[in-house]
Amino acid sequence: MTDVREELALELFEKASMLHKQGDFALAVDLYRRSIELHPTAEAHTWLGWSYRRQGKIEDAIRECKKAISLDPDFGNPYNDIGAYLIELGRQDEAVAWLEKAVVSKRYDSFHFPWYNLGRVWAARELFNKARECFEMALEIEPKYAPAAEALERIRRLVQ
Repeated sequence: MTDVREELALELFEKASMLHKQGDFALAVDLYRRSIELHPTAEAHTWLGWSYRRQGKIEDAIRECKKAISLDPDFGNPYNDIGAYLIELGRQDEAVAWLEKAVVSKRYDSFHFPWYNLGRVWAARELFNKARECFEMALEIEPKYAPAAEALERIRRLVQ
């Protein structure tokens, strides 16, 4: 049986998620923090990181993802998110290790994201065969993932 604090934390998390989807990142951050105070979860820290990222606070987003990993090292989302944030910061070398952890994580339902992000790193390094393999893997997992299909097409045009 869950306790009242967990139930309230879940309610706050769900409201924060809705606000995030609506673009109200400031209020979402506040509700995610309140949820975490009541009952910290890897998901709440990860989603708080997403809201920070949307506010341009990428280092804060990375810190939240690391907190999520400390709570649940099997949860794949924060590994991918750290990798994506590091790519955004131009720190591709650091991103690879995080993305490689994401693709082997035990609890993750979106494995196409880290494969796509790994492909982005390899493409930026002009390692086009590795990039192609990653984009193909992303599409094998999620055939309708347009960013991977577009990236794969760009790679195919480059190596013709």
